[in-house]
Order: sequence, then C-alpha cells, then structure tokens
Amino acid sequence: MSRYVVTGGAGRLGRSVVASLAEAGHDVVSIDRVIAPNLPARQLDLDLLDHAATIEAIRDIRPDGIVHLAAIAVPFGSPDNELYATNTSLAFNVLDAALASGTTCLLMASSPTVIGYGAPGGWTPDYLPIDEQHPLAPWNGYALSKQAVEAIVAMAAIAHGDRLRVGAFRPCYVIAPEEWEGALTQQGHSVEERLDRPELSAVALFNYLDARDAGDFVLSWLERGEVAPNGTCFFVGAADSLARAPIAELLPQFVSTTAPLVAAVDDLPAVFSSALAERLLGWRPRRSWRTELVAHGARLQEQP
Repeated sequence: MSRYVVTGGAGRLGRSVVASLAEAGHDVVSIDRVIAPNLPARQLDLDLLDHAATIEAIRDIRPDGIVHLAAIAVPFGSPDNELYATNTSLAFNVLDAALASGTTCLLMASSPTVIGYGAPGGWTPDYLPIDEQHPLAPWNGYALSKQAVEAIVAMAAIAHGDRLRVGAFRPCYVIAPEEWEGALTQQGHSVEERLDRPELSAVALFNYLDARDAGDFVLSWLERGEVAPNGTCFFVGAADSLARAPIAELLPQFVSTTAPLVAAVDDLPAVFSSALAERLLGWRPRRSWRTELVAHGARLQEQP
C-alpha cells in the first residue's frame, strides 16, 4: 500500500481518482477547499496558493506520490490574468512541496484545450487523429495555463529527474458517474442532451472521458509510469466520440476545414488518440456512452 495525495480530490474528476486509488488499496489524502461527502480519503481543507502551508502539509503527509488536479477548471472561469496566475502558482507550489517532502512521483493535469480548437479566428488541426506530437496553440488564459503546467512538468524532469518522476495528462471532457444518471455535465446539459444536439459536444470536438477511466489512468501511471520517459504528457480519452452519428460525418459540419483530413483517415472513432497511454502504460478506456447509458436505463440509439 502506498500513500497518495490528490489535490482537488473533491472535484468532478478528483472524486473518481480518489476512488480508484482507494479501491486499489492505497491510503489517499484529498487536499481541496471543499469537503466531499463519502469520499474514501482523509480530507484536508487547505488553500494551495499558500506556499508555506502547502509545503508544511505535504511534508506532514509524506506521500509516496501526488496527483495534482486542483485548478480553476474551466476556460473563462475567471479573468484570464487571474486564471493563469492561479493555475500556474498552484502547480509551482505543489511541485515545491513534492521536492521538499521527498515525494518520488508527481502527475499533473493538463487539458486538450492546449491544442487551440475553438479559436475565434478559426482552427484546423495539422492531422487526425491528434496525438501528443501535435503543435500547441492556446488562445485563452485557461489553455495557456495548462500549457504552462506542461512546461513546469518538463522543467521538473530536467532539473529534478534524478529524484522525482513527473508526468502530465490531458483528460478529455470528463463525465462523472452521476452524470450518466441524468445529473448535468460541466456545461449545464445532460449527456443525452449532448448526444441529441451535436452542437453541444462540438465545442469539445465530441471527445469525452468517464471519470472512472481517468482514475484508472492515474493508477496506471502511478504504478507503471516509470516505463515512460520522465516528463511524458498523455492524451486520455474514451475510445469513441460523444455523438450518435459517426465523427467522420459530424466533425466537418462544425469544423469545415477538417473535411480533407477526415477523408484521408480510414477510421476515426475519436479526434484525440490515447494510443500512447495504451502503448506505454497498458491503459485503455473501459467505458463509453453506449455502455453507461444502457447501464442506467437511458435511451440508446444511433442516428440513421
């Protein structure tokens, strides 16, 4: 059994990450500004923007690893300058605490938004499906803060790789377990609404990720991540798209410049590829909207 800290452990993604680690028999401590009911972890209410308090708390916990999820979690959740300052300060403080406490591994959450989709002046990917080698083009403070988090991870691998294993992951649009049962998703719609109205999922390029699969990825990285080069960043998403119609039909409707790229690909189940996580860590998503909506008795049908 190992001891892990999950920052932001009371959040939509954090709860499932905590649950996955606890179910695997690990001792988990959640650090958040919110105390979540029935979370299988010791919960600590702490402002991670307080550098000294963060270092002291992590030193007291003495974790084997840290999973850093705490952040302003959505674009435009605050003014860009505040959002960028907050998310980067949180990352630096947690990194400093990991180094000060002797923690040996640190995984930080980034976002697919670093790719630049949805830019006001238009956007076209260089190729499909998009993988970790694709150029980055953040166009708002949130995406820029996540690019900075990835740069912090890369810096830490260079500067402290002899004593700290670090990594980053870009979870696709996260769907928490209760959202399969009808609770509203992060954008205020139900999963079925997002399926029935493709324009709602188009803003995230029809990508999604069951939060429990994200938890399984985190567990895989903590247990087997040493096989990946230090500082590696991973896309993590479902194997299909959150759409009733084939993505090859829908994507060009909403991003018209992708039509020739889609035509050049024989099979495109999702815009982002998680193949690197499968190849290096043996992780693959186990859940899809088809299995989870059926499990909760929801309507399941494909468009003609």
